This record gives sequence, C-alpha cells and structure tokens, in this order.
Amino acid sequence: MTRTPTRTRTRTLTLAAGALAASLVAVPAQAADSPPRTGFEQSNGARWTSQQEEQSFLRAVDRASDRVSVTRVGTTKQDRPLQLVRIGTRPAPNKVLLVCSQHGDEPSGREACLSTVRDLAYAKDRQTRRFLERTTLLVVPTANPDGRAADTRGNSDGVDINRDHLALRTAEGRAMAAVVRDQRPDVIYDLHEYGATPQYYDKDLFDLWPRNLNTDAHVHDEAQTLSRAYVRPAATGSGYSTGTYGIWTDPVTGEPIKQVAGDGQERILRNMSGIKHSVGLLIESRVDPLTEEEKADASLNNRRRVYSQLAALDGLFDFTDVRRRQVETATGTARLAGFADTGPVYVGGADNDEPEPAEVIQDPPCGYRLTTDQYRQVKDELALHGVKSRATSTGALVPLRQSLRNLVPLLLDERAPYRITAGQPDTHCTNG
Repeated sequence: MTRTPTRTRTRTLTLAAGALAASLVAVPAQAADSPPRTGFEQSNGARWTSQQEEQSFLRAVDRASDRVSVTRVGTTKQDRPLQLVRIGTRPAPNKVLLVCSQHGDEPSGREACLSTVRDLAYAKDRQTRRFLERTTLLVVPTANPDGRAADTRGNSDGVDINRDHLALRTAEGRAMAAVVRDQRPDVIYDLHEYGATPQYYDKDLFDLWPRNLNTDAHVHDEAQTLSRAYVRPAATGSGYSTGTYGIWTDPVTGEPIKQVAGDGQERILRNMSGIKHSVGLLIESRVDPLTEEEKADASLNNRRRVYSQLAALDGLFDFTDVRRRQVETATGTARLAGFADTGPVYVGGADNDEPEPAEVIQDPPCGYRLTTDQYRQVKDELALHGVKSRATSTGALVPLRQSLRNLVPLLLDERAPYRITAGQPDTHCTNG
C-alpha cells in the first residue's frame, strides 16, 4: 500500500515547489503581506478552491510579482473567464503549458496548478530564478470553469471538452486552440484524475504520451522520455505508484492484459499536442481513497490526490531544465517537416495499434478544395488551429505543404472519422 502523505513534497526548484506550499497548508491565519493561499490550502484539503477564491488568488499573485501576468483568453457560456497565466522573468524560447482540470469533476490538477503559480511567483532561490530566465511557464488554471462550478465532467452543455480539440465547437476548446496556436508551447502537460479498478488498474498516478501516428517521431520520443525518465521517477521517489494510462496489468506479473483507453484519437488534447508538434503528456491521479483513514477523512484523500500531482510536476520541471535543447530541437524540426510534404497521413491506429490499410493515406493530395459554403462554415476553425488556407474564386484551397501538414487531412479528408468537413482532394493545387 502506498503511503498517504500529510505534508507536501520537496521539489528540485526549492522554494518554487514545496517549502512555501508546505508552510501554507493548515496555517489558520494569513498575514496581510504573506503569499496568498488557495481555498484548498486554507481548509487543509477539506474543500476545493472556489471560483471567487481562485480569482482573488490570481489577482494577488499578479499584483505581487512582476514575473506573473494573467490574461483572459476566452469566456464560457455561463460567462466565466478562461484565463492564461504567464510566469517568467524574460521572453524565453522554451515554453511549457499546463492545462488544468479540463474535466470539472477532477479538481486535484487545478489545485496543483494554482499553488505552483504562487510558488514560482514568490520563489527567491537562484535555481528557480535561473529556471524562469530560460523557461516561460504558461498555465490555464481552470480549463473548464462551468464544469468545475457544477462538479461535472463536461461543460455547461454537457460536452467533454477533451473531445473537442479538433472540431472546436466549445468556447473552452476554441480558447485552448488559440493559446496553442499563438504560444507554440514546446511541452503541453494535461492534468486529470481517474477512478481505479483494483487490482488491475490501481496506481496513484498514470500518464500517457501522444499515441497518434501523425506525431513526429522525435516529439513522440521526447514525450516518452518525459514520462519514463522524469515524471514517473519523480513520483515514485515521493512514494507514489505509477503506470501507463489505459492499460490494465496483471497484479502478479505486471504484464499488460487489457487496453481500456488511451488510443490515438486526434480530438483528445494529448494527441492533438503531438500533432501540433508539442511534447504532450496526460497525467491522471487516483480519485479513490487508498486507506481506511482516507475513507474516514476526505481531506486526507484530497491532499494525497493533489500532492501526487505536485510530485509529478517535479519531474516535468526537471525534464524541462535538463532536456531543453533536445526538446527545442525536436519541436523545431517537427514544425518544419510539414513543408517537405512527404509521407503518409494516418486517420486511425496508434503507436500500440497497427493501423488498418484503409486508415493510411499513403499518397496524400497536395491540398483540399472547399466550396464557398464549406469555407464559410470552417474558416474560423482552420484559423484557430493555425492551418493556412487560400481563398479562391470557387471557395478556398488548403494546401498540405505547411507546418501542420498532418492535421489538414484529419480536418478535411472524407476518410477522417472526426473531420469538420469533407474537402475535394486536389492533386495539382493550381492557383485558380
């Protein structure tokens, strides 16, 4: 049985990851000039931070630190803000994006993100300052505010926004696409929670990289390195068990026996991250109580859920610091590869699931033609993705020769299962 911590973790980035957060938990009062605390911290894990508390918290951090800026990147149907927090001391080529609690009933990632924002804003140690000189951390603290307010998986329309990163029908999905397009993060780290199935699917933390076959091989390999060499060791070093998301394992041998999730669907953020040339990783903490003590005391279980997320974040930050050159090379190379316009495009399969012949476009066209009506219906979505198109006398041409080459068929080919429209393949791509 894994341990149930009562204190937060120690992070490589000394103050930015543990010392400050540990000192804030269970402190009954807050001095006027002290760092702000989340509602979760004020209650010692008895409740989750409310939206009003989150807004007050972010305003306080923004005012207190010139490292931090908070901007509104969208608005939900129920008029709640979708916000992006930027943390850094100077413009840096290396960008890391944390996407917190896309599912409103999975709050632990959000709490970990909020305390991390505060810790990095107030840290004074040399190592953290150096880290923030070379890395810009971007944080979407609550990716689904309406769902969080209602404690529901979906947004206010009941839509799972983690299945909307291709079609972009929701305000939340559209805001996220714009952030990825404009910021071009090197790493996208997506924080979630899951329900265990003892004894086959029962770890403190699961993670998974982009499995979509349209992910550049170098980006895919860096994502696996992030998981296997950094995030999992950091979590296990703090006493948490880890595994691969979506794979049941034999409790005796540890061998995989069943796949229950984790395919290559392009509409999931983890996979869309890879298609858009970011090193993506999904992280899932265990919701269910582990011990009789946690069953009797929800705050104890809540703290374990949050602290395990924080332990995994240690690994993310170490990866970012140690492998920044390799990551920048991988993402930079991937962003240029589409201009060569060569190679197959996959509309099915995954890195652990051989695609059927019909799921491979072996010789893609050089572009897709859209009618005037089609273009009017999808031009905003293309633009939000960052896909380049060119208006023509009969509608538009969307060429494959561009950075997001492999995304274009997933949006426009009639064989793609989640396409937004079916364009006419063009094998000549003339200008008319």
